Amino acid sequence: MSIVHFVEENTVVLCQLLDQIPTEDDPVKIKGRKGKVISVKKMEDLVQVHVFLEKKVKNQPLSNDKKKKR
Repeated sequence: MSIVHFVEENTVVLCQLLDQIPTEDDPVKIKGRKGKVISVKKMEDLVQVHVFLEKKVKNQPLSNDKKKKR
């Protein structure tokens, strides 16, 4: 078992204790966001996995009415 840090743009997204270490180009799902493993760095006690996650889509209003609703 090893400690795995999932990193996106120099920000740690998730830390887990895993038996299997993900390899490059594996699909991952972290906090409901789909992504892909870019690179894996093995250090002494831990593994640093760099991932690329899809951007969050914010809900936009359907109509852009300029009239104020009261």
